[in-house]
Amino acid sequence: MNKQQCKLVALVVAVALASGGGGYWLSRQGQTEHTASPAATAADATGGKVLYWYDPMMPNQHFDKPGKSPFMDMQLIPKYADEGGEAAGVKIDPGVVQNLGIRLATVESKTLTETVDAVATVGFNEREVAVVQARSPGFVQRVYARAPGDVVSAGTPIADLLVPEWAGAQQEYLAMRNTGDKALANAARERLRLTGMPESLIRRVEQTGTLHPIVTISTPIGGVIQELDVRSGMTVSMGMTLARVNGLGSVWLEAAVPEAQASRVRTGQSLVAQLTAYPGKTFKGKVIAVLPQTSADSRTLRVRIELPNRDGRLKPGMFAQVRLEAGTDKPVIMVPSEAIIRTGTRSVVLLAGDGGRFQPVEVQLGQEAGGKSVVLNGLAAGQKVVASGQFLIDSEASLKGVLARMAEGSAVPAPSSTPSNNKTAALNQASGKVEAIKPGEITLSHGPVASLGWGAMTMTFKLAKPELAAGLKPGDNVSFGFSQQGSDFVVQQLGKSGGTP
Repeated sequence: MNKQQCKLVALVVAVALASGGGGYWLSRQGQTEHTASPAATAADATGGKVLYWYDPMMPNQHFDKPGKSPFMDMQLIPKYADEGGEAAGVKIDPGVVQNLGIRLATVESKTLTETVDAVATVGFNEREVAVVQARSPGFVQRVYARAPGDVVSAGTPIADLLVPEWAGAQQEYLAMRNTGDKALANAARERLRLTGMPESLIRRVEQTGTLHPIVTISTPIGGVIQELDVRSGMTVSMGMTLARVNGLGSVWLEAAVPEAQASRVRTGQSLVAQLTAYPGKTFKGKVIAVLPQTSADSRTLRVRIELPNRDGRLKPGMFAQVRLEAGTDKPVIMVPSEAIIRTGTRSVVLLAGDGGRFQPVEVQLGQEAGGKSVVLNGLAAGQKVVASGQFLIDSEASLKGVLARMAEGSAVPAPSSTPSNNKTAALNQASGKVEAIKPGEITLSHGPVASLGWGAMTMTFKLAKPELAAGLKPGDNVSFGFSQQGSDFVVQQLGKSGGTP
């Protein structure tokens, strides 16, 4: 079986186990590396530069020399310099990538266009309201044939009122005018205005020279009569509301925008509305207000939209659907949303390099629109990311050490879930130098450990008792004994020594 076939077999195994073991490689990315600082690069028999050796089941533990793994019953695997080190991720033969149908996507820099769809209802424009009131006490002489809900034009008569106070003021004005005293006449005319008499009625009195105590109340604007509180023969007082008229030149849409999309709506934004009453017709308007309160029940934001209604087709109470388009002024970095791998605590994408190399990159995400996500940090335009088949690459990375051994034609023994008894029970002796001390643990750069077949390295040990490190500081030479407890190495004995590790 050649290398290509070996890799295909291993990938098939990876796919079969993906549901149970997938995500191991991605979950390990970004964790604190807990170990070995190789002293120098080496070269194996093939002439390739070796950075360090590692156990594929514990890839974060590095060793300076080849040998048997202290964790599993298997040989350590070399990490070559031409593999690009830790940041290179994993390398897969381009032919295998093509056969598995792994699809790549290009990171784009473009202006984001977001669409907000919402439902709305048509309502009256509350800014086009006229209230008709009595300016002086009087009596209703006549009521014209009007009723709430009638659509009227500006100047439509509503009722005739007899105002006795106006009759007395008019008579006084005409008397002052006949005296020829211009100052007295002007004062009397001003008194007519102060009683609330319309300017048109004052001019009529001047022109005719007769009294006009009856005034016709008319609508100041065109629209629909919403209230009509006047009846023939009734007495009215000053300031009493006789009618309320709402204009129909424009209408409001009250749209309910989901709270998650509230940041995409702003005052002055243009939009398109469609009404179920007029299929295929679109109406253009703009946002005139974003109300400062969110509905606690539906978690929606109320947005007020104004639409022109010159032909009167838009009736309050109609149902509408609105679409707002919001865009960013500056280009943003975007990737397909399917390329994002969400591990629960981080968002990761697989960055594709040359020669079948794939590297996991942590990204900071922004908004999502149209099946694409904004990347705030972590990627640059023009890069390639894996859009589908990420779990296959993850499985390939998890079985990376297995594939390397299969390529050499050797079998890989199954890993043991617990260390062997002779390793856990024995107390391994070594000497070294203190690098760092933290509560409950100590970092030592130690020499070879003959009982385990380890070479010199730097690693962190657990302390069986915190007082073992009492009086020690970084730089002290020590002798120590440790044992393995589960996956941890615990120092049981620790003391200063005068020698060099």
